[in-house]
Amino acid sequence: MQHALEGSQAIARAVSLCRPQVVSAYPITPQTHIVENLSKLVADGVLECELVSVESEFSAASVALGAVAAGSRAYTASSSQGILLMSEVLFNIAGLRIPLVLTCANRAVSAPLSIWNDQQDSMAVRDAGWIQLYCADNQEAIDTTIQAFRIAEQCELPVMVCVDGFTLTHTLEVLDLPDQQQVDEFLPAFSFARRLDPANPLSVGTLVSPEYFTETRQDHHQALLDATAAIVQAQSDWLAISGRDTGGLLRCEGPDDAATGILTLGSIAGTLQEAIEEQGDAAPARLITLRAFRPFPEQALRDACQGLERLIVLERALSPGAGGIVGTEVRAALGVMDNPPQIFNFAVGLGGRDVPLEIYTHLLDAIAKGRGTGFDILDLDTGKLPAETS
Repeated sequence: MQHALEGSQAIARAVSLCRPQVVSAYPITPQTHIVENLSKLVADGVLECELVSVESEFSAASVALGAVAAGSRAYTASSSQGILLMSEVLFNIAGLRIPLVLTCANRAVSAPLSIWNDQQDSMAVRDAGWIQLYCADNQEAIDTTIQAFRIAEQCELPVMVCVDGFTLTHTLEVLDLPDQQQVDEFLPAFSFARRLDPANPLSVGTLVSPEYFTETRQDHHQALLDATAAIVQAQSDWLAISGRDTGGLLRCEGPDDAATGILTLGSIAGTLQEAIEEQGDAAPARLITLRAFRPFPEQALRDACQGLERLIVLERALSPGAGGIVGTEVRAALGVMDNPPQIFNFAVGLGGRDVPLEIYTHLLDAIAKGRGTGFDILDLDTGKLPAETS
C-alpha cells in the first residue's frame, strides 16, 4: 500500500511491522525522527513493545544488547557522535553474536561540528563486526530494514542499516509500505537459542585466554563471510513476497559494453543515475551500487566489473593520511582479476556538500587529467580539488 511518508517515519513503520519487543531510544540529529515516530506508535497502541528512553547512546546500545540476550527482539538507532559513543558496545554486541538491528542515519563526525550528511560515522565502525547494508533510497530503507531482522536472526550477527541523513531521513515521498501479513510471512517469530534463562544459568562475554581468542575471531570472520548467502536469500524471498528488488549484495545497471564504471554506495547513486541518463549514448557508463559493505562482496564486485577499462570509486568518507576507504577495498578485490579496470578514487559530498547533476562530466574531466589515480577529494561545485579553489 502506498503512503506519503518522511524517510524516518517510513523506517519507524517498517521497524514496527517487524514486531520488536524492546526499543531503546536516544535522540540525535538526524536520527531523532525515527525513535520519535516509534515512540508515537507505542503511545498510540500500534506497536506493543517496551520503549526505553535512555540517557546516552552508550546506554541505548547496552539496553538493546541486554534485551536480545534475555530473549527479546530489539532495535535502536543513532548517528555520528552517537555511533562513536556506543562504539565500545557495538564491538561487544558483535563479539557476543547478538542478533540486533540498528539504523545509522549517516552524518559527518566532529570536529569541526557538522550535522549534515556523509558516511564517516558508519565507516568509523566498519570493523566492529556488524553486517553493514547501505540504502540508496527510502523504499530501499523500508525493505532493507525488514530484511535486516531476518538476516540478523538467521546469522546471529547484528545488522547496521545505513541511510543518508537528511537526504533520506527527512525527505517526504510516496512509498510502498508492506502490510503486517507480508512481513509476518517473511519474518519468523523471534527465537534466540542462547538467551539467558535463570532456570538454566550460563555466562556470556567471559574472559578468553590467548589460547582460544584467535579461534573466536576466526569464527566471527567466517560468520560474516557466510552471511552473504543469507543477504542474497533474504532479498530473493522478499522479492517473491513484495515484488521489489533491493539488489542483494550490489546493484549493477548500464550497458554490458560500457568501458567506464562508477561505484558508490548510498543515496548518491540516484544522482549518478540521473546524471548518466542525461548524457545518453554520448558517455555511457555502468553504475555499480554497493548495498553490502560488510561482508564485502568481492566476487559479486569482480563479476560486475567484467569488461570495464576504468572504474571510478566515489565515497563520502575518507581515512585521513591514507585516502579512500571503499577505494582501498575495491583495489584489493579487483587486483586478482586477469584484466582489472584502472581505478580512480574520489571522496565527494563531505559534510553535506551538494553533489550536482554535473557530477558525471566533472568526474570524466578529472580522470582525463589523471586525477584520482591514487585518491582525491573533489569539489563538485567547481569540478576542481579543494586546494585549487582555496
